[in-house]
Amino acid sequence: MNTELFDRAQEIKKFDDSKLGVKGLVDSGITSIPQIFVHPPETLSGIGSKSTTEHKPDIIPIIDLSGADSDLLRPTIVEKIAHASRDVGLFQVVNHGVGVEVFDRVLGAIRAFHEQPAEMKTPLYRRDLNGDIILISNVDLLYSKAASWRDTLRLKLAPNLPEKLPDICRNEIVEWNQHVAQVGELVMGLLCEGLGLETDRMKEMSLLEGRLMAGQYYPFCPQPNLTMGVAAHTDFGVLTVLLQDQTGGLQIKYGEDWVDVKPVPGALVINVADMLQIMSNDEYKSVEHRVSANSSRKPRISIAVFFEPSKKDNLYGPFPELISLEKPARFRSVKFSEHVQRFFAKELGGQSVMDSYRLPSKK
Repeated sequence: MNTELFDRAQEIKKFDDSKLGVKGLVDSGITSIPQIFVHPPETLSGIGSKSTTEHKPDIIPIIDLSGADSDLLRPTIVEKIAHASRDVGLFQVVNHGVGVEVFDRVLGAIRAFHEQPAEMKTPLYRRDLNGDIILISNVDLLYSKAASWRDTLRLKLAPNLPEKLPDICRNEIVEWNQHVAQVGELVMGLLCEGLGLETDRMKEMSLLEGRLMAGQYYPFCPQPNLTMGVAAHTDFGVLTVLLQDQTGGLQIKYGEDWVDVKPVPGALVINVADMLQIMSNDEYKSVEHRVSANSSRKPRISIAVFFEPSKKDNLYGPFPELISLEKPARFRSVKFSEHVQRFFAKELGGQSVMDSYRLPSKK
């Protein structure tokens, strides 16, 4: 047993020390995946089979935001978003004010970053997550039972953009940061109203001022039924805005089933994250999701922006307005810095850290 553990540790070290990521493995011409990427059968449940979406196409709501500035239409949009956040934890939005040409530019720039010569990227590769600009493969590589088939450009977008963004994608990231901040503010306001709160309640708490971007690159996988693109997890922040290309692969857990989040041209995917479930006092659901490995010869690109508190050492708990005798607080208050530390000290597919903040129910 010790030999097996030692061999695995050596394989992980060899992979990480190369600083070439999964893209480097594909470029080497491999026809089978290394053992460290092989997931146990329980992790792969439902991979390669038809998802519930085939039978229930309306599970993932597609919400039109074009009337959000209308006194007549806004209440209906608020109701749709609140219902989706309570029932599913994820929805797609269209007519959000960002053109598809912006999507194409930023997706193309992230692909170009990952596909540039190795010597241009490896100086950014590191395991320490504290930097403003990081290239990494599997943030949980040292904790997970199995690695996943993806590489990530990780950037802090706010409160301040890094000064030395990579030349190959600088302009596109600056542009994307401006657009995604506007979408995030709009959606957060609608989510607040869905809880019966003032529109700017979360904005006033500086929950728009922390933004972290993950530019994900999923290259072709020669054995996609043996591994994952991202293992099942919930997001650690308040809200996630995701731009996915048209390849597909994202799934959410709905009841006992895994459901495809099929790409919709011109849409952005919005999902509730851990801190919003806590602050909404369990009203909104931080949805468990995963990404299958890419079986297409064309790489899959996605860009997730995680909205998080800029004041990381403040305590965050259920909004006082949502606590009553009928519905007492479901969670204790927690520092966001503590939450992040707990989240990244374990594998993505492990038990949600929110369970450790949950208060015992009063009978």
